[in-house]
Amino acid sequence: MIKAILIFNNHGKPRLNKFYQYYNESSQQQIIKETFQLVSKRDDNVCNFLEGGSLIGGSDYKLIYRHYATLYFVFCVDSSESELGILDLIQVFVETLDKCFENVCELDLIFHMEKVHFILNELVMGGMVLETNMTEIMTRIEEQNKIEKEEAGFSAAPTRAISSIKNMNIPQQIKDMKLPDLPQAIKDLKM
Repeated sequence: MIKAILIFNNHGKPRLNKFYQYYNESSQQQIIKETFQLVSKRDDNVCNFLEGGSLIGGSDYKLIYRHYATLYFVFCVDSSESELGILDLIQVFVETLDKCFENVCELDLIFHMEKVHFILNELVMGGMVLETNMTEIMTRIEEQNKIEKEEAGFSAAPTRAISSIKNMNIPQQIKDMKLPDLPQAIKDLKM
């Protein structure tokens, strides 16, 4: 089972953290700090698996990570998970992010956090792997984008209505109206 998914930059700033087991806020911060220290001091040419830190569960858990450009993608897993399977899952996650954001970077994770969480929830939920087929994941993302566009159309309707009323120039239209001569209209009504 996946215990936590952490993404942080080369300076240890967390960009995404998702814990599938309860930890209080201070414990989460300590886990992130300890995980960064364990992962960042390793050379790029060494194995991407290492024993979990003391705060995340010690030797019962493994840290499986990949380092892409300025970001570390770290999955904290128990012994029942396959290391190569999790590495593949990280690859699928990064490639999906890459397709959604066209060459994903750290700023995409910062400014599109809800979309990143949506993508992650398509892959993993409750610490269990749901989907690894990128085509299926992209289909779900496109469906979500379509729903968001439809909702944006509904929420923008009042704004468009006000804008079209402003464009009608009603005060000028009232001035330009041809009204009948009032005294003549009253005489016509009495007859």
